Amino acid sequence: MIDETMEWPLRLSADQARINAELEELFAHRDTPADRLEAAMRYAVLGNGKRLRAVLVYTAGRALGADDETLDPAAVAIELIHAYSLVHDDLPAMDDDDLRRGQPTVHKAFDEATAILAGDALQTLAFEWLADAGHGRLAAMIRVLAQAAGRDGMVAGQALDLGVVGGRIDAEALAQIHRYKTGALIRAAVLLGGLTAVPMSDPRLQHLERYASAIGLAFQIHDDILDVTGDTATLGKASGADAARDKPSYPALMGLEAARAKADELLDEALAVIAPLGEAGEPLAGLARYMIERDY
Repeated sequence: MIDETMEWPLRLSADQARINAELEELFAHRDTPADRLEAAMRYAVLGNGKRLRAVLVYTAGRALGADDETLDPAAVAIELIHAYSLVHDDLPAMDDDDLRRGQPTVHKAFDEATAILAGDALQTLAFEWLADAGHGRLAAMIRVLAQAAGRDGMVAGQALDLGVVGGRIDAEALAQIHRYKTGALIRAAVLLGGLTAVPMSDPRLQHLERYASAIGLAFQIHDDILDVTGDTATLGKASGADAARDKPSYPALMGLEAARAKADELLDEALAVIAPLGEAGEPLAGLARYMIERDY
């Protein structure tokens, strides 16, 4: 368990180190029938990720009394789903990106077919890993993760996102896309952490869910802002990609300052809904601030 008095940057680094070690162990000393597939999966998962979704699992779970070891399987599962989504999003038929986390995307480093299979395998591995944990609320946790990743969550968001390329939509419609494409998995991370500690009937989960909804949208708005203001070297992916593909974004719809103001408004909302958690919620507040102040 992390020392709760630890300053936020150190707390973040400790959680990132923990999940990185868990992910390394997942791929260590493994015999595989398909070496190239395994190499592509390792390439997609390991490396320079922010690990924010795993950190959300740890931070939300600790806020309700869970210990780190019990939270590890959910943190691993959420990172595997996120990695799969990035591999598939980067494909030529989707966002067609060549760079991710400062490295060639999986389909560039390997090939398109291997990238598709690696994403497929990472998705199923997430549920296998979570199931192997044998948690008492396993059914609820699997349902939360499946809904967030599938046709009512992240995949729906990607479909909606592809459907508006080159078109014009309003801010409300864009927020809906973001809530599915990015926000659903952030909500799942927070709920998985909470469910590791308490049953779904615990009223504190409602505070966590509202927090996740607000910070998930704020996170994506900040991502849209960084796509305009950041540089490729810092971001680890091509900057200006939204404008180049004629994709709707908050800066394009509202302007940079209004987009920043909207992210700040959502941050305030997230902080307000976890205030009833008292000191236990302070790490969640620190994480929320970091998520819309980061420069990558």
